[in-house]
Amino acid sequence: MKKFTLIFFICWAGLVSAQEEVATETVWRLNFINPGVEFETPVSSLSTFSTNFGIGYNGSYPELTFGGDTGIVYVIAPFLDIQYKHFYNLDKRNAVGKNVEENSGNFISARIVARGSSIADNVIRKSDFDFAIGPTWGIQRAFGKIHFLFDVGPQFYFDTEGNNGFWLLMAQLNIGLNLYSKR
Repeated sequence: MKKFTLIFFICWAGLVSAQEEVATETVWRLNFINPGVEFETPVSSLSTFSTNFGIGYNGSYPELTFGGDTGIVYVIAPFLDIQYKHFYNLDKRNAVGKNVEENSGNFISARIVARGSSIADNVIRKSDFDFAIGPTWGIQRAFGKIHFLFDVGPQFYFDTEGNNGFWLLMAQLNIGLNLYSKR
């Protein structure tokens, strides 16, 4: 029922957006910190849906791994990062002459990240696939063609074996290149 409600809300928001003036933009990006290709598209005048696919670094989740008790713990694996962003200050930024191009603004979001089999790691994962889901607060800015994103929030994570846990503060930092944008 929860999945149906989420899908219904996203579809409804898409239908409503056809009647509004679009403030957000469609943007293709190349991200560097966790290398990936991102596509962000408007869902309404103040909301977007982004999909980022790549290969990146991530820490390990304690309930989903063995080992790695000392030093820096890492997992390098392919990922899919899906995020629904609602920008709450685009009008204010625009009114005072600040940049709103390429969806430059502050946002709240719902984020889902899926990771595949490790390419390199220093822990033993209990499953080759794991997922994290949670709300975030973030900022996103464009400086010419340079893209900057930072967001933070709690996350619930789980794997395909039924292991799970909660991490109070997940953070994402990304710097990339805006390749293409269109209103």
